[in-house]
Amino acid sequence: MKNSSLFLTLFLFCGILSAQNFEGSWKLIQEDGQPVASREVIRINQDGYFAYGAKGIDNNYFLSALGGEFQLNGSDYSVVHDFNTKEPNNIGKEFKYTLKWEGDDTVVISNDAHSEVWKRLSDKKDDLTQNWVITGRERNKEMATMTPGNRRTVKILSGGRFQWIAFNSASKEFSGTGGGTYTAEDGKYIENIEFFSRENRRVGASLEFEYEVIDGKWHHKGVSSKGDPIYEIWSPYKEAYKK
Repeated sequence: MKNSSLFLTLFLFCGILSAQNFEGSWKLIQEDGQPVASREVIRINQDGYFAYGAKGIDNNYFLSALGGEFQLNGSDYSVVHDFNTKEPNNIGKEFKYTLKWEGDDTVVISNDAHSEVWKRLSDKKDDLTQNWVITGRERNKEMATMTPGNRRTVKILSGGRFQWIAFNSASKEFSGTGGGTYTAEDGKYIENIEFFSRENRRVGASLEFEYEVIDGKWHHKGVSSKGDPIYEIWSPYKEAYKK
C-alpha cells in the first residue's frame, strides 16, 4: 500500500511538472485586465529565449515584435530584451515579474505596472524544435561562415510556430521579422507565413524546404519567398552566440 501511494504521488508530481511546461507557443488573450481583440500576439518560448510578433487581425499588418532571454524560477520570472520595436530604449534592460499558473495551459505574468494573460497553443516538439542563430549562408556556391555578435538573425521554433528576427542589440537597430506555423517531418520543412514586417503581401504564403540536422546544425535548403535559391546553416543559439 505504501509503495502504491508513493508511486501515485510521484506520478501526480511528474504530471504537474509536465503540464506546467513554459516552452512552446502561446497566445495573448488579456492585457491589463482587458481582452485582446483587435490584434493577434503569438509568443514562442524555447531554450531560455522568447520572441513574439503582433499583427492586426483585420488586415494582417505587422504591429510589433519583442524578445530576448528569460529566466523562470518558481514564480519569479525575468527577461532581458534583445529587441523591442515599440520601446527600443528597453533593449538590454532586465524586467522582473511574477508568473502564476491558472490550470495547465494559462499563465498570468504581472508586476506592479503591467499584467498579461497567455493561453498555450501547443508544446509539441519535432526535429527542429530549438532556438537557432544563422551561422552560414551559401554565396556563389561557397558557404560563407557567419559569426553572430551584436548583429544576428535568430529563428525560434517550438509548439508548431516559428519566428525569425534580424536585429542589432548594441545599436538597437531592428531589421525585420516574420513568423507563422510550420511542420518539419521526413526532411521536409514547410512554413506558413502569418506575419511579415517587411512585406504584408507575403502573409498567407507557404514555402517548402529541405532540411537535415547534421552534427547538431540545421541545414536549410530551398527557394526563398523572392524565388532565389538558398542554402543556410543554423546553429543552436546557446552554442554559437557568445556575448
